[in-house]
Amino acid sequence: MSAEPRINDRIRVPEVRLVGPSGEQVGIVPLAKALELAQEYDLDLVEVAATARPPVCKLMDYGKFKYESAMKAREARKNQAHTVIKEMKLRPKIDPHDYDTKKGHVVRFLKQGDKVKITIMFRGREQSRPELGFRLLQRLASDVEELGFIESNPKQDGRNMIMVLGPHKKKTEAMAEAREAQAARKAERQGVTAEETSEDSAPEAETEAPVAEAPADAPAETPEA
Repeated sequence: MSAEPRINDRIRVPEVRLVGPSGEQVGIVPLAKALELAQEYDLDLVEVAATARPPVCKLMDYGKFKYESAMKAREARKNQAHTVIKEMKLRPKIDPHDYDTKKGHVVRFLKQGDKVKITIMFRGREQSRPELGFRLLQRLASDVEELGFIESNPKQDGRNMIMVLGPHKKKTEAMAEAREAQAARKAERQGVTAEETSEDSAPEAETEAPVAEAPADAPAETPEA
């Protein structure tokens, strides 16, 4: 069945409960009268509640209504936040520098409002020391506790140990902050550019070399005898 409402001549009922263009209640009128009013207003008669008895119809510009509805749906999809689960893999005996790098990625993911799945990979004899992985996961959770929390406690999964961190901020909040920060950086760059342009266009001060002036009544030199 089509999701489109019935409009104008496609409405097949003897009478309708009519709503005017501004939302005013006109009342129950014959279908022919409703169609006549639609022609007078140069609008469409749109069935907005087909299951009511009698059906509710409204006078509106259906083409404009469809366009505005599509734009609203598009904007809603644009602002819709999808929480993504990122994954970060570590070894139980990770190098301090590598740990800082991995932790930086986790911080970035949490700031973006994404969940992070932390996987500790055990190899060989490391499988007999699960406490190493547990302590590493606890350390990481403590280091990023201002940005995220433990959503799923560490648990052994074969040769791996897994923990899931959830962000304190919602995805929508993180997206809004990112847009604000981007706008601020853009405004700052534009401000610097305008200032440099203003300095470059300023006229340079002209300097003139001083001119020595001769005395007005200089005495004439006389030759010696």
